[in-house]
Amino acid sequence: MKRILITGGAGFLGSHLCDRFIKEGYHVIAMDNLITGDLRNIEHLFKLEHFEFYHHDVSKFIHVPGELDYILHFASPASPIDYLKIPIQTLKVGSLGIHNCLGLARVKKARVLIASTSEVYGDPLVHPQTEDYWGHVNPVGPRGVYDEAKRFQEAMTMAYHTYHGVETRIVRIFNTYGPRMRLNDGRVLPAFIGQALRGEDLTVFGDGSQTRSFCFVDDLVEGIYRLLLSDYAQPVNVGNPNEITIGEFAEEIIKLTGTEQKVIYKDLPKDDPKQRKPDITRAKEILGWEPKVDRKEGLKVTYEYFKAFSKERLFEEAKHREF
Repeated sequence: MKRILITGGAGFLGSHLCDRFIKEGYHVIAMDNLITGDLRNIEHLFKLEHFEFYHHDVSKFIHVPGELDYILHFASPASPIDYLKIPIQTLKVGSLGIHNCLGLARVKKARVLIASTSEVYGDPLVHPQTEDYWGHVNPVGPRGVYDEAKRFQEAMTMAYHTYHGVETRIVRIFNTYGPRMRLNDGRVLPAFIGQALRGEDLTVFGDGSQTRSFCFVDDLVEGIYRLLLSDYAQPVNVGNPNEITIGEFAEEIIKLTGTEQKVIYKDLPKDDPKQRKPDITRAKEILGWEPKVDRKEGLKVTYEYFKAFSKERLFEEAKHREF
């Protein structure tokens, strides 16, 4: 039985990856310090024989006994509110954390796949974004702690690949949504749905003309699974190229939830990307992958997940987490 370590395993994406690899017959070891992860995302797995959980910070030395075939490094704050509140931890998990994972991979002769991000492209001057674009990032701006942590992580991963011969894979993840997102993480989809369910007006930052491309989590997990098992070491964009403005998206959420709230507008945060759309030619050619879940279908599943929350949880999770 193949053994896989998933860092950030109690997070939104990490927990879905745990589910997928359990389903594929792997022995899964999830690791999370729970600073932004939530045990509720993986509690259904605790009873399984081939699932383990390590409550540990990957920025500190990692020891996993026994053989290890694969490592997925998904530990990191991943939303603006989180990484603006915990900037040092964000930088550490993308530097010390990846160094520890790569060191472990070298000893165990394991293959590593790292979760990079479309944020490596910054506020892009090229549209849509291809993997050959080097980006337009402000390293000293408020978002720089996340963008540069991920860019460093890619550089460290490639250095281990070329210098030590470690098998590595790099996925650049574009906006993803689905069940288990945190309502208070500051990202647009849970923010809109949370506001709608609480009867609040929907907050759009800027004039609503900025674009995002939303990929349903099941599609993303399939792309990651294929990339891990491929022979391709260069970065690969995985996301949905179906682009929509934030203003249009707000109207979609109002229609979906059947609420009658207004849309209110606030100032756009500094360095917030105006456009975000992946070029997925490489994923199509190398992985035979493209998204299958229509946004209308994916939003319905996501809305049903949040709609099941108790009123207390809806309002409790609206508060931004203190660290």
